[in-house]
Amino acid sequence: MNKPVLPMSSLSLKLPAANGSIETYRLAASRTFPAKLKGALNRVAFSAAHVVADPLADTDPWLSAAIDWDRTIAFREHVWDLGLGVAEAMDTAQRGMGLDWPTSLELIQRSVKAAKAKGNALVFSGAGTDHLAVEDARTIDDVIRAYEEQIAAVEKAGGRIILMASRALAKLGRSADDYGRVYNRVLSQVREPVIIHWLGDMFDPALAGYWGTADLDKAMDVAVAIINANAAKVDGVKVSLLDKQREVDMRRRLDKNVKMYTGDDFNYAELIAGDDKGFSHALLGIFDAIAPAASYALSRLAAGDEAGFHDVLGPTVPLSRHIFRAPTRFYKTGIVFMAYLNGHQDHFTMVGGQESTRSTLHLAELFRLADKAGLLSNPELATRRMKTVLATRGIEP
Repeated sequence: MNKPVLPMSSLSLKLPAANGSIETYRLAASRTFPAKLKGALNRVAFSAAHVVADPLADTDPWLSAAIDWDRTIAFREHVWDLGLGVAEAMDTAQRGMGLDWPTSLELIQRSVKAAKAKGNALVFSGAGTDHLAVEDARTIDDVIRAYEEQIAAVEKAGGRIILMASRALAKLGRSADDYGRVYNRVLSQVREPVIIHWLGDMFDPALAGYWGTADLDKAMDVAVAIINANAAKVDGVKVSLLDKQREVDMRRRLDKNVKMYTGDDFNYAELIAGDDKGFSHALLGIFDAIAPAASYALSRLAAGDEAGFHDVLGPTVPLSRHIFRAPTRFYKTGIVFMAYLNGHQDHFTMVGGQESTRSTLHLAELFRLADKAGLLSNPELATRRMKTVLATRGIEP
């Protein structure tokens, strides 16, 4: 259970404000969530987990990825302890945005092995076509072969599949028939039902026009038709369009055996709660940053305490909207910054040097919103680390 509300915190620090001034910010009362799941869940919930970079590796960050494997796997164990699944080697892990396919495959192999050691903890892993350079993709058959290669590698490792959107298919696919040809062929071969990921171009501009059209209504028609025709091979669909009504509309059109996994980092609380016609499960990048709160909120929902669910999860939404604000593809910086503030890694260094993609003002507002939502697990540590980052940017304690 949450601790009782505490008096106003005595912690404070100097933070930059939007008008260019420096203000003294006093932290709110802390809020503590269980470190392990209490009770059961009635939603399937995945955290799309980030990778922890190795800041001491002698590499060129823009050219090659150096991973701290111990900390990366330890973070996944933290997620599993909370009763959440891990969506592995997805865009939150900087897949295709710093993390190449060989490193992604090693990540998948290590994660699947760790999940088995954890008592077969829940993990699904991304299979895509990112080892096929977009400029080298000539035909639809090239795309199919690329998918087949990655699927075979993930299945050989003992993993379950998340079928990722393909930049190569976005380039070559011109019609519903092109997409149907790829997905029908690939889905016919998978060992176990997969999760299909529809990632919007706000997350990856190279995926504009996915499903063969820029018209989202028509794109949904194509996606639903393909998914329902292959329902026996589809566990669920993750939709990342940041459009709650489209998600609800699609959810209601899916075959009754196909789950909807919300990927809406703006509106997840209400979509997971659902309505009298259904609800969404979850596969979310923000669940990396708010895993303890998400776990506790979901346990309250499963216990029939919907008010308690919203009391915990509702205050996290403003933070998520800030982390995922446009340009949305830079959201990984906020996710990793939260991991640094909460002690899951000892540095604010990212694969590809992407810690530089958000401004000092952005990080300062993230700190304020995380504090207000009770998401700083150790406020003293978080404050100390925030001061350290600010000092490197010219703001002395």
